[in-house]
Amino acid sequence: MFYYLSIFIATFLLSIIFTYCVKFFAVRLNIIDKPEIERKIHKINTPLFGGAAIFLAFFIILYFARAKLLAGDLESHHWLGFFVGACFLMIGGFLDDKYNLSPKVQIIFPLFAIFSVIAGGVGIDKITNPLGGLISLGQLQIPIMAWGGAIRYFTVIADTFTVLWLMGMMYTTKLLDGVDGLVSGVAGIGGFVIFLFTMTTKYYQPDIGLAALILAGACFGFLIFNWHPAKIFLGEGGSLLLGYILGVLAIISGGKIAIALLIMGIPIMDVVWTIIRRIIAGQNPFKFSDKKHLHFRFLDIGLSQRQTVVIYYGFSFIFGISALFLQSKGKVFVLAGLIIIMLFIAGFFTYLDRKRKII
Repeated sequence: MFYYLSIFIATFLLSIIFTYCVKFFAVRLNIIDKPEIERKIHKINTPLFGGAAIFLAFFIILYFARAKLLAGDLESHHWLGFFVGACFLMIGGFLDDKYNLSPKVQIIFPLFAIFSVIAGGVGIDKITNPLGGLISLGQLQIPIMAWGGAIRYFTVIADTFTVLWLMGMMYTTKLLDGVDGLVSGVAGIGGFVIFLFTMTTKYYQPDIGLAALILAGACFGFLIFNWHPAKIFLGEGGSLLLGYILGVLAIISGGKIAIALLIMGIPIMDVVWTIIRRIIAGQNPFKFSDKKHLHFRFLDIGLSQRQTVVIYYGFSFIFGISALFLQSKGKVFVLAGLIIIMLFIAGFFTYLDRKRKII
């Protein structure tokens, strides 16, 4: 256990150092988020591209811990595909933070990231059936390239599921990134919960647990600067990166999608509710973020930014940690409970909106 503690502390400290350095260079390169449009709630110019600090701390420590990471079922090409995908996100994030790319251009980089993961051999081959047994997704394979001494295939059902899963996770954290410390804190909690889960006797996967703990250390180190009032923001690349890492960890831990769903349950359902709300209103469901996301609504009713993020932290930790004590059927019931909570919250704010219109 001392090894894991030392890895966490090393990542935490390295993340602090890199965040300070990235903040300095972002200011010098004028990669700044200016509060010029109505949906932004910060009051002063704030450096962007903070996700680069998490990226550097995470993958540098991951590299030095590679002996432990390769001791499990995963091989070097799995981790390489994961790393290359993250690089695409950081390149796209830098360009967007600096030049404000259009949404049509922005989406190219997450797609490249997912292709890199799939080409590296990471995918969801099977999922747990809540009624018992496993559901195989490995049918219909199409050869796409040779890499790492083996032919890589596009497995139609499994890889389509992987694409949808990772895009959903990335855009959940992207849209969630509207309040200081929210995404970095939730992702850090997510990494810690996955670490605990993969350290249990039943699901023992020390390689995945180590990677998840490194993620937690990198996020919590960055959170020192990202806590309200934030001194630096994640930026486009950082907000996508955290959803990407959590999504990939859920896959390589043996398809433990339910764990990530419990950790990110409220943010994911907020995205789903946002899409439904916009469709009902006749709007583009995939347009830029607005101020009707759940975290903004909490601010509207008088909660502070810190109180809002603590509520999210509580949901992520409590529902995430519940997975340690539940079987597949139990997780389904908890997910159903999350849906009921989200429906209640959505109904409450819809009622407030109608009441304000009447007044």
